[in-house]
Order: sequence, then structure tokens, then C-alpha cells
Amino acid sequence: MRHALLLAALALALPSLALADPPRAGIVHVQVPPGTPLKEYGYQLYGGNCVTCHGPGGRGIYSPRPGSGGQETLGPRLKGVGALAADFYLRTGYMPLSSAYVQPRRSRVLLSDREIRALVAYVASLGPGPAIPQPHPERGSLRDGLTLFTHDCAGCHQINGEGGYVTGGVAPPLEDATAVQIAEAIRTGPYLMPRFSEKQLGDGAVDSIIRYVQHTKHPTDPGGWAIGHIGPVPEGLVTWLIAMVALVATCLVIGRRHA
Repeated sequence: MRHALLLAALALALPSLALADPPRAGIVHVQVPPGTPLKEYGYQLYGGNCVTCHGPGGRGIYSPRPGSGGQETLGPRLKGVGALAADFYLRTGYMPLSSAYVQPRRSRVLLSDREIRALVAYVASLGPGPAIPQPHPERGSLRDGLTLFTHDCAGCHQINGEGGYVTGGVAPPLEDATAVQIAEAIRTGPYLMPRFSEKQLGDGAVDSIIRYVQHTKHPTDPGGWAIGHIGPVPEGLVTWLIAMVALVATCLVIGRRHA
């Protein structure tokens, strides 16, 4: 109940923020003969689900921007994004979207594993690009991960990875993110998130960040009540609220005794 009230309050405070659900019409599933190469299968799926926003051959779709003479992107260019970006967006349910004008968010994945692999193979064939990463969080340092996450990630995702609201969007919670998806997000920079190159964060640093994020998924909560891990400020407000109620009740009892 407490979480529902908090979410409702935040939703009222941010009325202009649009979050995307998967397309209402669902996914166009394509029937292909047995033995069809994954890339060809992906080409067929791309035509049914992606070409409307990303254009033929992943060239992107652009439309005139009213009153400015410029252009705005409906669907970004996919040539050169490689398997990395396609795998991230499809396996998190970020894509496909019901509209190109809303923020993608983690949703129910409507594609099968084979369909995802086929689409990833097709997008990767459009041009040279990064492959799907293979992180090793067990090699990372929990202490270094805390430092790096605090410096580069906590401003949006909170130090406990619970996510938060930023200007123009939402930083999602990381509780459902896999090690591969965290590495992909770091290299891709989905939506408002900045993209970190290997020069900025090497593979070892990424391993440490992933290890820290995995650690935050299983907090020990020393001292007792965690209140949903929503942060020290809300927890402090709840403490003051409880204290105020206790003080008012005490005053009422004392007042009745002296009446």
C-alpha cells in the first residue's frame, strides 16, 4: 500500500512523462520454412515489426520538425549498432514500441528466443558493430564497483539501484537486469543514459559495477526495517511521521489525565 501511494504521488507530480507499453496489436510472427537462416528469418521479422520506425535496411526514419526546418528521429539508424544494442532492446522488452514518441521501459518480452536471435543476427548484418558482451562479474571488485557506481550511476539509479526520476525520463530499477544487460546498457546508453566507451570504463570496471549491482539485489538490511529500500530521505520522513503520531498520542493521554 505504501509503495502504491508513493508511485501515485510521483505520477501526479510528473504528468507529462510518457512510458511505453508493448504494441497493443502484439508481434507479427512470421512463418518460414525449416532450415531458414537466422539472418533471413530476422529480415522477415524486421519487415513485420521494425521497419515502420527504423526504415528499410535500418536507415532510420526522419520527419520534418514543425516550425524549425529541422528533422526529428522517429526511429534511429541501426547500421553499425551491431548485435549489442539489438540484443539489449529486445531482451528487456524495450522494443518494439507502440509509439516512437514515448520512453521505452522494461516490459513483457513478446518475442521468442529464436525470434530475438534472428532479429539480432539481421541487425548485426547491417554493418560492423559491437558484439554481445560477455561480462565476468565474479572477477570484479565489490569495493571498486561501489565507487564507480556512486560516481557514474547513483545520480540517476540511486545508490541501491532502485531507480528514480530524472528530467525528461525515468531511470529504471536494476533488480531485473542481468549481467549481460547491465554491460549492454553501459555500452549502448539507452534513452537518456550516457554511453560509456571502453576508454571511459574498461571491461574490468564494468565487471565491478555488475558485481555491485548484483550485491544490491540481496541487501542484508542490518538494523531492521528497510521500508522498501526507497532511500534515507523517505525513511527519515516515515520516522518523523511515526514520532509525530506518538507525540500527539502522548499529549492526548496526558491531557485526559489532567482534565
